[in-house]
Amino acid sequence: MATIEECREALDRLSGNLARADGDVRGAAALDRSLSCHITDLDHTFTGRLDGGRIRVDAVAPGPPATKAEIRLAMTGDDLLALVAGNLHFAKAWASGRIRLEAGLRDLMRLRTLL
Repeated sequence: MATIEECREALDRLSGNLARADGDVRGAAALDRSLSCHITDLDHTFTGRLDGGRIRVDAVAPGPPATKAEIRLAMTGDDLLALVAGNLHFAKAWASGRIRLEAGLRDLMRLRTLL
């Protein structure tokens, strides 16, 4: 089972990957939105912002998100690590329910290029 520290490092790697992306991926990640990522098996939530193509984690707290972020993710820690490592395909994991992504319709349409 992944640890909180490993999940934080994975989010930092994901942020770096998004910042280095180009084309459609860079455009999709260029949103300025509040973001939460609930790690279900550890029952902790990372909160922050997707801003300028980077994920900025501001806090981690026990339990589900205290407030409703504009973009909300939920998954196990192991799935987060596998996703960032390239061993888990986001669209398949989302379609099967392993990863939950909730956002407004406009944001989902922009984020679909990341899938």
